[in-house]
Amino acid sequence: MSSLQQTPHQSAGTIPLHTPLLPPLPSLPASSTSIRASLLDALFEPCTQLHTLSLPLLSSTAFPSYPALIDGIRSQLQTLQTSSSTSDTEWLDKILAAHPRLGEKKVDSAQSRAEQAAMEAASGGEGGKEEEARALRALNEEYERTFPGLRYVVFVNGRSRAVVMDDMRKRIERGDLDAERKEAIEAMCDIAKDRAKKFEATAEMNTSA
Repeated sequence: MSSLQQTPHQSAGTIPLHTPLLPPLPSLPASSTSIRASLLDALFEPCTQLHTLSLPLLSSTAFPSYPALIDGIRSQLQTLQTSSSTSDTEWLDKILAAHPRLGEKKVDSAQSRAEQAAMEAASGGEGGKEEEARALRALNEEYERTFPGLRYVVFVNGRSRAVVMDDMRKRIERGDLDAERKEAIEAMCDIAKDRAKKFEATAEMNTSA
């Protein structure tokens, strides 16, 4: 169970049941390692490599806002992406691959499950969409053959499966590994900011209730 506090609130299917309550930023540097690790897991995805990279940052820096914290982690990821060291880019790839595949049936992260459900809703739900789902699975496989070690990461942001698949095809056809890493970093951080905004909105609703 997460070390972050949990709230049972759920809003219109967009915020997962048992949403984490983000710890107050002023107290974050003095928080336990487990709380800081759980925060990273909630905003991004559970990933040992991300813990190793970013836990020291969270213990040493007082961030004015959650978007600023996420931008700090973005800078760390960009440093790995521009490094000439193969071990650095391999470390980055493990972080980027922590996100589940789009359309995957078994997804551990509650946040990812909600995000994938939103894509299904934008696609008109499951009914009559099995052909699209099969095509998405095939595209995931093609993407991972094109970019070994990576997974396709995108901020869905209410877009349908068909629109997302079109983006995936374009990125596969482009075949640019460095550009993929850049786009995946941006997508991960956009997703994290969206999650933080939803978590904070849930906390405000609970406070005013």
